[in-house]
Amino acid sequence: MTTAAPASQPVPDQPAGSLPRKQILKAFAGLLLALLVGMLSSTIVSNALPRILADLGGTQDEYAWVVTAMLLTSTATTPVWGKLSDLFSKKLLYQLAIVIFTIGSVLAGLSQSMPQLVAFRAVQGIGLGGMQALIQAVLAAMITPRERGRYAGYIGATFAVATVSGPLLGGLIVDSALGWRWCFWVVVPIAALAFVVLGRTLRLPVVTRHVRIDWLGATLLVGGVTLLLVWFSMAGKQFAWLSWTTAAMVAASVVLLVVAVFVEAKVSEPVLPLRLFGNRTFSLAVLGSLAVGTAMFGAAVFLAQYYQISRGYSPTHAGLMTLPMVLSLFLSSTITGRIVSHTGRTKPFLVAGALVLLAGSALLSSVDHTTNLGWMGVYLALLGAGVGALLQNLVLVAQNIVGIRDIGAATGTVTFFRTLGGAAGVSALGAVLAGRVAADIRSSLAARGIPVGDAVEGGGSTLDVASLPEPVREVVRAAYGDATGILFLVTAAITVVTVIAVLLLKERPLRDTLDIAAAPARPGTELSKLPARR
Repeated sequence: MTTAAPASQPVPDQPAGSLPRKQILKAFAGLLLALLVGMLSSTIVSNALPRILADLGGTQDEYAWVVTAMLLTSTATTPVWGKLSDLFSKKLLYQLAIVIFTIGSVLAGLSQSMPQLVAFRAVQGIGLGGMQALIQAVLAAMITPRERGRYAGYIGATFAVATVSGPLLGGLIVDSALGWRWCFWVVVPIAALAFVVLGRTLRLPVVTRHVRIDWLGATLLVGGVTLLLVWFSMAGKQFAWLSWTTAAMVAASVVLLVVAVFVEAKVSEPVLPLRLFGNRTFSLAVLGSLAVGTAMFGAAVFLAQYYQISRGYSPTHAGLMTLPMVLSLFLSSTITGRIVSHTGRTKPFLVAGALVLLAGSALLSSVDHTTNLGWMGVYLALLGAGVGALLQNLVLVAQNIVGIRDIGAATGTVTFFRTLGGAAGVSALGAVLAGRVAADIRSSLAARGIPVGDAVEGGGSTLDVASLPEPVREVVRAAYGDATGILFLVTAAITVVTVIAVLLLKERPLRDTLDIAAAPARPGTELSKLPARR
């Protein structure tokens, strides 16, 4: 089912050439500001959650949903935002995403109950999905792929620094006199500034054409993905992984996604153009992005927990302990971005990044509650360097093989699968962590002759380890520390898929034109393999 839009609707911002560098830099500053606050908001609450739950009378189940709700809606709406940017003004859509995010942030800070907070976090996620998907699409409308590498490096650095530094900022706010509500309000002034900066500096030519919006495909896609992510978030907690509830939710999700694929294959303007997957390079870039999301989001969520619960650090100190990963990711992203722009080559950095990420994940799989923190900093630096080399270069590879008319859909698709990998990975890793921690606590307490029931309940359902008796506290800290290594072992296994994907990628120099139609096809490249748009 599609809906015809008026012929006067603004659609793809199709520039004839690169904009002046000064204008690009001003607009780019606004884009980075918006991305910064969006990504900060997704992790800033991690260290504030114990205080929030105590204030609002929340439960352990609601603890997870404060994080999951935002990740879920941002993931599900990313491909929709991406496709809309191919049909309407990218500038107006980006500003709309900022407005939705800001409204959600204000309301989240005013929450009087946990259900309200979860709902408003979901609103934040809708805006975040737009900011994640549209920043690369806007950049692609201003800059050629060859020059885009250096800017993509800064995007990757901002994305990663915000994701990993969020817990540090949240810890500082919670430990101050401001209170946890400012974890949501602190980003509002910056988001407003980004809105104004983009309004004044972003100037993209707008053309008009008759478009048809695929509302049915968007609804089916969002519904199927949302149901799948809800299952990932609840399985192993509210019900068993192997249960009738699991079977029903997975079956319903599969049916919705299969019908969505059927609809997308038939409509003229699909939200997720299936023909893009007919290109080997695009498909491999999407596949390679899955492990990046798992490694990045998993590290941000579980490392803060490791340092606080297993090693006994304060929220602020726990955030500082992740600085080796933050710094290496920043350097890796910016340096590789500049070299990519200079050489026009991406595969060497993708292969190197995937191998370094695999090495970092494998080394972190040896972590337990007694690991030397100096060596752990080295392992985290390797993890960050790998993610930095992969994060935006995979998006750049996908953008390089599509025309400007499909740039939003292609960008949104890669971002969607990266975030999907993060959302599903965090949920699955969380279930693995909970199961391993409970088993280790039971066995350790039984060996010490301590009653198991209450201790396991206390260690598994709350994160207030300091309130436990000393013998039980030691067991719980050791259990969390020892189980963390298992999470990175799973991450290393997923990273193997990324290594294979980037090795199979065919090297293709980045083009020097904004649109693929303006670039002469080179013999032996895959430029001619992408089906023509009808």
